[in-house]
Amino acid sequence: MKRIETYSVDQTIEAGRLLGSILQKGDVICLEGALGTGKTAFTSGIAKALGIDGYIKSPTFTIVNEYKGKLPLYHFDVYRISDSSEMFEVGFEEYLYGNGVVVIEWANMIKDILPEEYIRVDICKDREKGQDARIITIEFSGKRYEDRERYYESISS
Repeated sequence: MKRIETYSVDQTIEAGRLLGSILQKGDVICLEGALGTGKTAFTSGIAKALGIDGYIKSPTFTIVNEYKGKLPLYHFDVYRISDSSEMFEVGFEEYLYGNGVVVIEWANMIKDILPEEYIRVDICKDREKGQDARIITIEFSGKRYEDRERYYESISS
């Protein structure tokens, strides 16, 4: 598990970019954190690493936004769904097993349909250290990520 402290939106974006630099086709990133903690900013960094230019916005009302880059980015926000089965209506399985990277904000709401292997990113505010201070915890789950977790540790130290 990796713990990162950031003190600005730009640093949170950079933390996402660093993780994004090791991502591969089929990777799933599960983002957790309260409203306004920087999940979408972190996703913007992942997008930058994938060669995606432009503004990344949370797909709160559309459930998924698709972006084209070196790898496609499928950015989900499942905050407003009432049941995980709704995900199948938007073709969730096709995204999971497609050619891109899947980022899911509020992933805990659909934990019953998540794959066994994923990268969990938890972002929380650290008010004691300032308005923009964040603690970001990154945890790699599954054999798929063993080598990349070691590599990520080496480049993020």
